Amino acid sequence: MAKSYEEMEDSNPSSQPHIRELRDPARRIVLKASAGVAAATLFAPWLAGCASTPAARLKPAFAAIPVGTGDRLAVPNGYIASALAPWGEPVGLPGNLPAWRPDAGNTADEQAAQMGMHHDGIHYFPLDGSRRGLLVMNHEYVDDGLLHTDGLKTWTAEKVRKSQAAHGIAVIEVEQTAGGEWRMVRPSRFARRITANTPFSIGGPAAGHPLMRTAADPQGRTVLGTFNNCAAGMTPWGTYLSGEENFRNYFAAGEKLDAHQRRWGLTRTASFRWPEHDARFDAVQNPNEPNRFGWVVEVDPMDPASTPVKRTALGRAAHEGAWVAVTRDGRAVVYSGEDARNEYIYKFVSRDRIRPAGNGLTAAQANRELLDHGTLYVARFDAEGVGQWIALVHGQGPLTAGSGFADQGEVVIKSRQASDALGATKMDRPEWLAIDPMSGTVYCTLTNNADRGAAGLPGPDPANPRANNTHGHIIRWREGGDGGGDFDATRFRWDHLVLAGDPAQARSEAKGNIRGDLFACPDGITFDARGVLWVQTDAHATQMYKGEFANIGNNQMLACDLATGEMRRFLTGPTNCEVTGMTMTPDGRTMFINIQHPGETPSDRSDPADPARFSNWPDYRPGGRPRSATVVIRRADGGVIGT
Repeated sequence: MAKSYEEMEDSNPSSQPHIRELRDPARRIVLKASAGVAAATLFAPWLAGCASTPAARLKPAFAAIPVGTGDRLAVPNGYIASALAPWGEPVGLPGNLPAWRPDAGNTADEQAAQMGMHHDGIHYFPLDGSRRGLLVMNHEYVDDGLLHTDGLKTWTAEKVRKSQAAHGIAVIEVEQTAGGEWRMVRPSRFARRITANTPFSIGGPAAGHPLMRTAADPQGRTVLGTFNNCAAGMTPWGTYLSGEENFRNYFAAGEKLDAHQRRWGLTRTASFRWPEHDARFDAVQNPNEPNRFGWVVEVDPMDPASTPVKRTALGRAAHEGAWVAVTRDGRAVVYSGEDARNEYIYKFVSRDRIRPAGNGLTAAQANRELLDHGTLYVARFDAEGVGQWIALVHGQGPLTAGSGFADQGEVVIKSRQASDALGATKMDRPEWLAIDPMSGTVYCTLTNNADRGAAGLPGPDPANPRANNTHGHIIRWREGGDGGGDFDATRFRWDHLVLAGDPAQARSEAKGNIRGDLFACPDGITFDARGVLWVQTDAHATQMYKGEFANIGNNQMLACDLATGEMRRFLTGPTNCEVTGMTMTPDGRTMFINIQHPGETPSDRSDPADPARFSNWPDYRPGGRPRSATVVIRRADGGVIGT
C-alpha cells in the first residue's frame, strides 16, 4: 500500500548495534550459482509451467515502452490488455449477484458479495489447465471518499460495515472463451468473499494465548476478519497465503499507549473510522484485539466452506506477504518481510515435511497444520555480503520470561520486540519477495525509506546503503555460508540486484545504478516459470511527477534480464495508480496483474464530488469513479508473454 510520508510507520526505536559502522557499505558480492539445478527441481512439481527439467532461462524479448503519462494503461505493441473484475462486480456467489452501482450506492450486504476495493496480491489456481481457473486476490484497503455515495460527509455504522465488507480476499472463477477473451464465471460454486467480519481460526503458538483473548473470544482461538491484506503467496499444497499489513491504522488506542502499543505503531485515533461504530477496534476497551492482526493467513480456495487460519508460528508483523520454498528433504520454508521503515525480514522453517494428498484428503487438508510447527528466524545482514538467520525461540538468548517473553506465544506476538533484542538488521521497508525457480536465489524489494540517516534514526548500512532512500532498491541472497546451501540454512550470502533512481538527479543517493529503463519504489516482484523477474512499482501521489521523480512517470511493471541486469519497461498504469500483483496461467500465455487505487490523491482520500479529477479508469464514464481492477494481458498472436 502506498502511504504518504506522514502516515508511513516508523515504530522501531531500538538501539541495538547497527552494521552501518562496518566497512565498505557499497561493496557488491557476486553470488555463486551452485546447486541451481537441484533447487529448480524442488520447485518443478508445483510452480506453474515448470517441467521436471526446467527450460533455459527466458530473456525478455519485447520492445520496451516509454515512460507512462496520462490516465491510461499501456503495454507493448502486439499485446492486448483488458480490465476484468473491477471493484463492485459481483464475485459470483450463487443466488447473490448484486449489480455494481456507479454512484457507489451499493449497501454493505451487497458489497460483501462484490469485488472489494484496491486489489493487490493475486494468484491463479488452475481448474482446467490454462483455460479455466480460480483467481484469488487481496483487497488491501478502501478509499472511503469513493466507497460511499456522499464520501466522508457523514459517518454511520452502515458505512463502517460497507468499509469492512470491501476489505479482505476474493475468490473468483474465470475462463477463457473460444475467442480468447477472459470472463468471470457467475455463478460459481468456488466464489467467495472473505471480509473484516469473516471468522478465522488461530493456529500455532499464539492460539489461546492470554494476549489473544478478548471479551468476545475468551478462549483466544477465533478472530473475526482480515484486512489490509497486501501481497500473496501460493503453497505447494494448493493454498493461498495473505499478509495483514498496516493493521495499526484501524485501531484507536486513546491517550495512554503502553510500550507494546507504541512499538506496534498504534496511535490515539484510527485512520479508518471503524472504532466510532465498532467497539472491537477501540483498543482502550479491547486492548488485545490488535494482537489478533498482523498475521499471515491461509485460505483453501478449492473449499469455499473451509475456515481460513491465522498462522501465528510465522510471526506477527506488518506482513507484506509470504512466499514458500521447499528444502531438499521436503519441508516448507516461508519468507516474509514487513512493510514499515526500519523493520525486518523473516523466514520460517517447518518442522514436518509436506505431505501428499491421499487417504481421502486433499493436499491442503493433509497439510492443514504444517505451518503451525517449526522455527521462526529473523535476518541479520552483515558486511562483506554475508548474513545470519537468528532463531526467535523462547528461552534462547534474551528471549526469556525475565525479558518480557513468557513463552513462545509471546515471542511471536511480540516478534518486533524479539527481533530488536536479537540485533536483526533494520531494513528499508521490505515488501514483496520472490524465489528464483532456477537458482533458488531469494529476492526482496526494499521500497524506500526517507528516514534512513535522519537525526536519531538508523543510518546507512551495507544492506541499506543510502541515506534518505526515496527510490528504494532490490536485495537478494543465496542460502548457505558459500551461497550454495539449502533453504533451511542459518547463514547466507547477499548482494544488491539494483539501486533504483535516476542518474540525471544531482543528489548522489537519488542516482541509483539502473541498467535500462528508469523506475522508483520497487514493490511487487514475481518470477515467471521461465525465469524472468517482473518488477512492479509503487511511488506515492506525494512523490510522483515532480522533483527527483519528474522523469519516472506513472507507476509501471518491468522485466529484468538476470543475465545482464537490464530492466525493460513492459507496462505503465493509469494516473496515480499502483501496479501490483502478477500471476500467469501455466502455459505462460495469459498474465493477470492488478491496478490499485487509480487516481490516488495525496491524502489517500478522494472527493466524490469530483471523482474524475485524477482518474476515471477503467470505465471512463464521464464523472465516473475510478475502480481498482484486475487486468488480463495476452499477446495478440497467442504466444508466450515476454517472448
